[in-house]
Amino acid sequence: MQRGDTMADLTTDVRNIRGIGDQRAKALSKLDIRTLRDLISYFPRTYDDRTAIKAIADLQPGEAACVAAMVAAVPTLSRIRKGLELVKLRAVDETGALDVTFFNQGWQKNNLKVGQTYQFYGKAEGNLLRRQMANPVVEPEGRGELTGRIVPVYPLTAGVSQLILSRSVRQGLDACADILPDVLPDTVRQEHHLCHIGFAYENIHFPASPEALDVARRRLAFEELFLFTIGLKRLRSRRDDVRVPPCRDVDMDVFYKALPFTLTGAQRRCVEEALADMKAGKPMNRLCQGDVGSGKTMVAAACVYFMVQNGRQAALMAPTEILAKQHFDGLSPLLETLGIRCALLTGSMPAKIKREAGNQLAAGELNFVIGTHALLSEGVAFSDLGLVVTDEQHRFGVAQRAALSAKGDSPHMLVMSATPIPRTLALILYGDLDVSVIDELPPGRQKIKTVAVSGGYRERIYGFLRKEIAAGRQAYIVCPQVEESEESDERKAVTEYAQHLQQEVFPDLRVTFVHGRMKAKEKNAVMTAFANRETDILVATTVIEVGVDVPNATVMVVENAERFGLSQLHQLRGRVGRGQHPSTCVLISDHPSEETRARLRVMAQTGDGFKIAEEDLRLRGPGDFFGLRQHGLPGLKIADLGCDTLLLREAQDAALSLLSADPELDSCPATTARVEELFAQNADTLN
Repeated sequence: MQRGDTMADLTTDVRNIRGIGDQRAKALSKLDIRTLRDLISYFPRTYDDRTAIKAIADLQPGEAACVAAMVAAVPTLSRIRKGLELVKLRAVDETGALDVTFFNQGWQKNNLKVGQTYQFYGKAEGNLLRRQMANPVVEPEGRGELTGRIVPVYPLTAGVSQLILSRSVRQGLDACADILPDVLPDTVRQEHHLCHIGFAYENIHFPASPEALDVARRRLAFEELFLFTIGLKRLRSRRDDVRVPPCRDVDMDVFYKALPFTLTGAQRRCVEEALADMKAGKPMNRLCQGDVGSGKTMVAAACVYFMVQNGRQAALMAPTEILAKQHFDGLSPLLETLGIRCALLTGSMPAKIKREAGNQLAAGELNFVIGTHALLSEGVAFSDLGLVVTDEQHRFGVAQRAALSAKGDSPHMLVMSATPIPRTLALILYGDLDVSVIDELPPGRQKIKTVAVSGGYRERIYGFLRKEIAAGRQAYIVCPQVEESEESDERKAVTEYAQHLQQEVFPDLRVTFVHGRMKAKEKNAVMTAFANRETDILVATTVIEVGVDVPNATVMVVENAERFGLSQLHQLRGRVGRGQHPSTCVLISDHPSEETRARLRVMAQTGDGFKIAEEDLRLRGPGDFFGLRQHGLPGLKIADLGCDTLLLREAQDAALSLLSADPELDSCPATTARVEELFAQNADTLN
C-alpha cells in the first residue's frame, strides 16, 4: 500500500502500510502494534527537545544538546579488543572543536564525510578546553528527522529502534490522513476548546512546538476519558435495568454477637452499605476495598449470613487454593455455629469429593461454598445462588466474575480488594461497581518497621535474618518479577538466588523457593510447607503478593525494590506483621536516582495504604496500576489520572451531559462505534 493511498479503515494490518512489510510488522507485534489504529495510537512516553542548536563553545559537560559541526578530518576506525571497535572524528564550528566517538558503529567511518556539516545530538563530556561526545545521534544538517526538532521517545522492544518506530508512525499517519474519524461531537469539541483529531495525532507524534504538543495531548486525553465515561455509564446502566426480589431485613445482632471481637466502625459501615444494596431490589455490585488486615473477610461473612438468612446460597472465589483453604478454615467454624453449612471446592481435591459437593450445592443442601476457579467448571451448579464474593479483584477479570454470576439468577456481587486505590482511580478501574472503603485497622494490628537500604547492607541483613530465625521466626525474600518474554530468567533468578543462600549463606537453614512459572500444585506445596513451619526462608517472586497468611513470618526482604510500584511493595509488606511478633520489611536498592530514593522513603514513613497509593499514582501515573485489561476495561494510553483530575471531571461532565440529551447517542454514531470497540470485551453488556 503506497504512501498517501486511501486506506480501507483503521483496522488495516500494519504489514500493508508502505515501508513496514512482514519483518517489521512482526517486530511491531511485540509492542501489540498490529493494526493502523494500534500504530498511530502508540504514543511516545516522553520527548527530547532538540530544537535549540548550540555552538560548541557553549556546551556544558553533562548537558544533552544539539550541535551543528563540520567533519574536519577523516574518521578513524580502531579495534580495541574483540567485540569493541571505535570510530573517532573531530568536528568543528566557528567557536571550537568537538571530539566525537562511536562505539561499535564501524559503518560511521565511511558514512561521515570530511567537509560536510552534520547535526550531532548527545551528552557533552570532557571539559571546557576539550569537549567530547560519545555515541551521539547524527544526521546531515537540514534533514530534521532526528535533530533540530522535538523528537518523540517511544517504549521499545528488541528489533525496534526509535528511528524505525518513528518512521513507521510517520507512514501510518500519512496513510490515514483522510480517514481519521473524529469521535467527539463538534459541539463537545468546540465547547471545550479542543483541536481537530488530525492535528492531535500529528502533534502528539511530531510536535511542531511545545504549545502544539500540549494542545494535542489535552485533546487526546479528554477524548480517552470522555469515551471511558460513556462506556462505564453503559456498564452501570445494565444494573438499573435488572430487577430482583429485594432481600428482607435480618437481625444482624445474632451474627455480631457470635464474633469473638467487635467490628470496627468502618467494617460496620461497609456491611450496612452492602445490606442496603441487597434490600434495594436490584443486583448489588459493590467493591469493598481496605488495607491489608483491615477485616474485609468479616464484611463478606456478614453478607453471607444475611443472604443465607434470606434463604439463598452464597459463594466466595479466591485466586489460589491456599487462600481459598485459608478462608475456609477461618470462616467455616464461625458460620457453622450459626447453622450455615459450608464446603470447600478446589481443583486439586479428589473428583469424588468435588462431585459430592457439587451435588449438595445443586440440591440446596449447602448454603455457602468457598473455592477457586473450580467454581466456574460446568459441573458446579447451585440451587439458588444469591451472593457472589470474589477476593483480590485484580486477580480476576470481568469475564470470570460474570461466569460465576451466570450460575445464579442475577446474584448480588461483592468484590474484595486489599489493594488500596485512590478514589479517582477506583471510579475508573471499578467503574461498574459501587465503592466501600474500610479506612481503619482493627485494634492490635502490628505496625511493620520498614527500612530502605543499599546492597552494601546485605551482610547485616543476613545476620538479622539469622537472628530472627534463631528466635523461631520465618522470612520472605522477594526477587523482582521479570517480563513475560524472560520467563526462563524468572526461574533462573529465583532458583539461583535460593541455591546461593542455601549453599553459601545459610547452609544450616531450610531455604526454598517459589515462582510464577511453577505449576499450581507445586506452588501450593511450597507455600503450605512454609505455612507449616517446615522451611525457614522462602525466596519468591510477587507470586506471594496474594498468598497464605503466615503469622510466624516476621521479615520481608525485597531485592531491587525500585522495580516495584509503591502499592505493590505495600502489598508485599503486608505478608508480615500478621501475628504477635514485631515485624520488619527491608527494601534493598542500589538505584542512583533521587526520585527512586524518595519513593522508597515513602514506604518507610507510612503504613497507610491509601496514602501510599496516592503517592504511587502521583509518581508513576496510573499506567497499568494493576491491569485495566484484566478487568475487561480498556487501558488508558495517554490520560494521566495523577495530573488530569480536572480534565477527568471536565470529560465526565461533557459525557454525562451528552448522554442526558441523547441517551442512545443516535446523533453520534462515531462516538458509539468507538465506545463499543474500546469495550469489546464487555460488548454484551453495553447495549
